[in-house]
Amino acid sequence: MQYINLLYILSTVLLIIGLRRMSSPASAAKGNLIAAAGMGLATIVAMFDPIAGDQGNYAWIIVALAIGTVVGLVFSKKVAMTAIPELVSLFNGFGGACAVAISIIEVYKFGETSSIGVRATTYMALFIGGVAFTGSLIAYGKLSGKVKDWKSGISSYFNLIWLALCLGLIIYEVVAMGQIEYLPMAILVVSLIYGFTFVLPIGGADMPVVISLLNAFTGIAAALAGIVYSNMVMLLGGILVGSSGTILTVLMCNAMNRSLINVIIGGFGSSAATAGAGPEGDVKEATANDTAIMMRYATNVMIIPGYGMAVAQAQKACKELDKSLTERGVNVNYAIHPVAGRMPGHMNVLLAEADVPYNKLIDMDDANNMFGDTDVCLVVGANDVVNPSALDDPSSPIYGMPVLEILKSKNVVVLKRSMNKGYSGIENPLFFHERTKMLFGDAKATIETLNNEVKSMD
Repeated sequence: MQYINLLYILSTVLLIIGLRRMSSPASAAKGNLIAAAGMGLATIVAMFDPIAGDQGNYAWIIVALAIGTVVGLVFSKKVAMTAIPELVSLFNGFGGACAVAISIIEVYKFGETSSIGVRATTYMALFIGGVAFTGSLIAYGKLSGKVKDWKSGISSYFNLIWLALCLGLIIYEVVAMGQIEYLPMAILVVSLIYGFTFVLPIGGADMPVVISLLNAFTGIAAALAGIVYSNMVMLLGGILVGSSGTILTVLMCNAMNRSLINVIIGGFGSSAATAGAGPEGDVKEATANDTAIMMRYATNVMIIPGYGMAVAQAQKACKELDKSLTERGVNVNYAIHPVAGRMPGHMNVLLAEADVPYNKLIDMDDANNMFGDTDVCLVVGANDVVNPSALDDPSSPIYGMPVLEILKSKNVVVLKRSMNKGYSGIENPLFFHERTKMLFGDAKATIETLNNEVKSMD
């Protein structure tokens, strides 16, 4: 047992080191491998842990590991970078489902001597895991475009009723010591429904916050399951995931100048918040040649990526344009808003895939200080994170949200397919500003054209 505990400690250390390295794009890939090695070691050690109980299920365990490995390899090979956010949601849902399965098995093992603490812990793992499971599936559907936002005036009250019902059933079941046989399944069903109704009304533009919150839920459910099984790695791993997800959720809410409650019930990005002012002036169109000339003879250029870059898969084209401009003496950087894209760190992941140097990725606060010396800002598919209404329009749903203040720069060029509103459905007066020019078309094709124009100026 002492060797098993030592290996558990080693697994935990690997998880902590891996998580720490994931905090930087430069070391995230190695961090992921280190954390995976820690989890793999913990899985093997758990099979020989005498506290784990019956060890006669090795065949089932090996088959499950093999199936999971094959599924993971297939997904990793086939998934496109633009589909990473929904894949993260789907995998997170699997984690919640594991917590649900563990909890249900343990619930039906309870005897008359089961303590209230163990019963309460198990049922909370069941509840939180169920919410994370169905909530993650709805998030997956929203991100993949298969599920539409749904919002009504009673949705928040409806959610409160489901939450109160589920917690009430849990309290009754724990206190009554399992006197009603079907009650555990009723708690499971209500938990799954609550996860569905909890995420469904939340607008798509809030998905980065929701994904982070659901990750925290899964971590908490895993930690509770670790308490039930007296498994140190499951407990500490769950605490790490739960706490880091919670911290990230709070940081992103701060980046949007909104509380978590406002994200959950406020509906920014939902169909109920799509009302906005219409066009506020004439749009000035730019040509690829005009834009290329501005960038070629600029001193400082800032590229602002958004979800449109992900959809067009334009990150590598941005890198090539960056390379061409840098070779001609232009200083090129990328301004990254904390909630740009559809998941935490979405833009960093895409640009890292294109081998953009990490020191070129500038966070929002530093970028806002640099815009005054920037000659050209090239907005690639971003909308809400560059919307000046957040700064000067108290009637806007995003008023007070920190944004990239690109109008401080000398010239702004926005790459868009059309004048349609962004994912949140909020009009952006930036597009009509006198300092802004619109360059319409597919982002990848347009940037490739800009790159060719820059190269032709030698």
